[in-house]
This record gives sequence, C-alpha cells and structure tokens, in this order.
Amino acid sequence: MKKYNVGIIGATGMVGQRFSLLLSNHPWFNVKVVAASERSAGKKLKDAIGNKWAMTEPMPENIAELTVMDAKADVEKIAEQVDFVFCAVNMKKDEIKALEEQYAKAECPVISNNSANRGTDDVPMVVPELNPEHIEIIDAQRKRLGTKRGFIAVKSNCSIQSYVPALHPLRKFGIKNVLACTYQAISGAGKTFDTWPEMIDNVIPYIGGEEEKSENEPLKVWGKIEGNKIVNATTPNITTQCLRVPSSDGHMAAVFVSFENKPSKEEILKLWKEFKGVPQELKLPSAPKQFLNYFEEDDRPQTKLDRMIEGGMAISMGRLREDKQYDYKFVCLSHNTLRGAAGGGVLLAELLAAKGYFD
Repeated sequence: MKKYNVGIIGATGMVGQRFSLLLSNHPWFNVKVVAASERSAGKKLKDAIGNKWAMTEPMPENIAELTVMDAKADVEKIAEQVDFVFCAVNMKKDEIKALEEQYAKAECPVISNNSANRGTDDVPMVVPELNPEHIEIIDAQRKRLGTKRGFIAVKSNCSIQSYVPALHPLRKFGIKNVLACTYQAISGAGKTFDTWPEMIDNVIPYIGGEEEKSENEPLKVWGKIEGNKIVNATTPNITTQCLRVPSSDGHMAAVFVSFENKPSKEEILKLWKEFKGVPQELKLPSAPKQFLNYFEEDDRPQTKLDRMIEGGMAISMGRLREDKQYDYKFVCLSHNTLRGAAGGGVLLAELLAAKGYFD
C-alpha cells in the first residue's frame, strides 16, 4: 500500500487530538497538514492546543511541531498538499456542509466525523463492517459535485455504534422493534472532568439532537443504493433515550429487540461470535480481529474495564436474555472517540484506500 499524505481539519478539538494519536505512526497515512480556526492559524499545533490537550497519551512530537493552517481560508493550499483530509470541526451545521463541499470541489476527498452531511443522500455514511458497499455511491456524488477525485464520506453517530453492530447480524430474523437507552461518556461532548466538573456525580437526561440521530441513522446504514442516492430502510421501528453519564470515555447501551422470527439465544451468540466484515477480510490496519465480543459474566461489559478491547475498535455485549415485552434484551459498549469517532474515521479511510478511492 502506498503512503498517503493527509490533513486533519479541526486538529485542536478533542476528536482532532484523537486523530493525531491514531495517525502519528499509521502504516498508510502520513499527517502533512493540521488546520483549525483562524485564531489558531500560524501557531505550532502544540501552542494552539496549549493546556487543552485532553488525551491521556502525550501529543505526538511529529504532529505537535506542525504549523496550523486556516481551515476555511486555506482550502486550496491544503488540498494541494494532501491526498485527503479528516474533518472534525466545531462549527454550525450549514457552515460545515459548505466547508466539506469546498474541500471536495478542490479535488480533496473528505472523511468526516461531523453530522452535517450524514443526511445527504449521495454521501455514504459507513460503519465499515456493516455497509461497506455504500461507498459505491461516491461515483454519483462526484457527478453531482463535478469532481474527479473529490468526495465526502462520513462515519455515523457515535451512539449507534454501540448497539447497531450487535443488531446487524440478526437482521435475517426480521427485526421489528428496537428500544435503546444509551449512557454516553462526557468525551462525546468534547469534555473532560476538568473542563466539566458539574458532570461529576451527575447524570443529564438529555443530549441535544442525539435521540433523532440514534433513531434515524441506523436506517441509512441499513438502506440501499437506488440510482444516484441511498434510500433509507423503512424498518425496524427504533426508539431511543440518550443520557449523559459521568464516565470519561465509552458509550453503553441497554437494548430491547423483537423479531418477526424469534431466534434462539444460541443462534444469536453464534452469529455474534462468527460475524466478520470486509475490514476483517482485508485485514485493514485498524480493524479489530474479533469485532463483536460477548461476555458471559453478569456484570460485564463494564465501561472502565472493556472500552479498550482491540484498541477501542471492538464492540462488547453482555446480559443477553429473554424479555417480558420484547423478545430479548442485552447491553452493549463501544469506545466513543475511537470506534465511535476518530478510529471509525480512520478505518473508513483505510477501506476507501484499499478500494482505490484516493487514487
């Protein structure tokens, strides 16, 4: 695999910082450019971030010394230096949409962590193990944008990556209804306990926009390409509640599910154990060897113990049992800034690289 030069747009934020760590020694990707708002532009990344470095590992030296470019004013300059960019900016939705399209039209592919383009019907929203075929819509998107290389691809909301991977292999039984309650870490809001002390010993029963995303985005992941767009699936019927809880990283979900044809518990466990996707077949660098991991113990998975399984890129499940109102209930866990954000973006980029979309 050739080495690609990449940029991190939004490099000073929490997800941008996570991208720096994941990409500092990546076998395929070399960070050539970091960009952020105009107030950070011109400074070295380490100075622009200053005491706002939120990761437990130190800032990678090779990236810390890069001079920050202006994400909005330097689009053409950035596009000339890189093969593609990762985008994790903190701006208004319509501004993000316009900015990502600007990079794409400058013939610079965009792998986005933002929600702005997730609803765009020719932008693939990919969990690489679940719907890798959706990247084929890129050809139609390029026609619309008038580009040869440029396009936008997004990863899904971090909360759905805790429970949708567990449901995915069970779709052959006809999933009818899903109720999911997610218990989401504060890093999902770009915060630490230092910057958000009021979250200590606290639970907030509301995360703006999260429930709508959690109910709608799985239907796009499970949708089909028809002509020049992705058409969302119409089933299952999903309802969610999303709560912010006092953990640093890791989104937990309590899931209830009913089926057209109820499987046995043994069938579910076998499907989870054997499930592999294209990233595992291609042996992509960030792909977990065992994507879905089931714990037999009643008190697992636990956020603190299990969020880092397979480098934070695997999903953990436990407590599968029959339910009085639904067919089954279980719990799931994923690392929200790794699998759910930057790591999911890197894995998507690896899939696109392996399939030749950056060439």
